[in-house]
Amino acid sequence: MDTGTLLIKVNKYKQVLQNTEVYRKSWHDVIKPMLTQTLEDIIKQADLPKAEIIVRDNIENLEAVILDLGRSSSGISENVEDSGVKRTMIKSNGSLIYQQLFNGKIMIMLVSPHIEGYGQPKPPLTLEILRPDELKAPFIIRHIEAFIKDITDWEDFDDDKKKKSS
Repeated sequence: MDTGTLLIKVNKYKQVLQNTEVYRKSWHDVIKPMLTQTLEDIIKQADLPKAEIIVRDNIENLEAVILDLGRSSSGISENVEDSGVKRTMIKSNGSLIYQQLFNGKIMIMLVSPHIEGYGQPKPPLTLEILRPDELKAPFIIRHIEAFIKDITDWEDFDDDKKKKSS
């Protein structure tokens, strides 16, 4: 019985399982502290309004480090019938998420701003999935640049792109 290719596949499977263990350890030992510190440093340098670092660690090995811009008044309010009462619509200002996946890799997503009760929020956009050893400060800066571009484009929404192509 020739099991050569089967053994190769089994060995690859074992290597992937081992990688998961290594990646998970790296998340705790290196990545989570590095992300937290790097994001805090960037927030300080850029003086990013209302920015906060949130660590979600309630599910072991599915943790996340989030750069969150919080919530604020959208400046839009709804008149509630004829009562003279207004309901303020809240704006979520967006966030950048570093989510640990089940296999220890890191998914980087951005959540665009949205106004609650006004349209549907866009689903989170996955920027990329990286192995822990691939995530370095220049990548984080690039992710924040993409995030800032996204929230700026959202805030400055109009049909300029359509006008330019006409």
